[in-house]
Amino acid sequence: MLIVAGHLEVDSQDRDHYVRECKPVVEQARRAPGCLDFSITADPIEADRVNIYERWESDAKLEAFRGSGPDDGLNGRIRSAHVWKYRISGTESP
Repeated sequence: MLIVAGHLEVDSQDRDHYVRECKPVVEQARRAPGCLDFSITADPIEADRVNIYERWESDAKLEAFRGSGPDDGLNGRIRSAHVWKYRISGTESP
């Protein structure tokens, strides 16, 4: 299993609009084979921060989605990205 997590920085006055425009990306990802969870949310503290969380069954499923996901100019509005892929060997209840 893979987790992709981190945050993006966008213009603070554009952040909420950016997150709303990501709704089709989230919907498409959640329908994609191998997607276990997918979320793009506004940070409650930092006005220019967008939090990213994804959970995938495999690299192959993640890459298949990456090749098909919508963009609509969203990438050009990102000032910086701090997102990492984590390989998970097991899970358990907290």
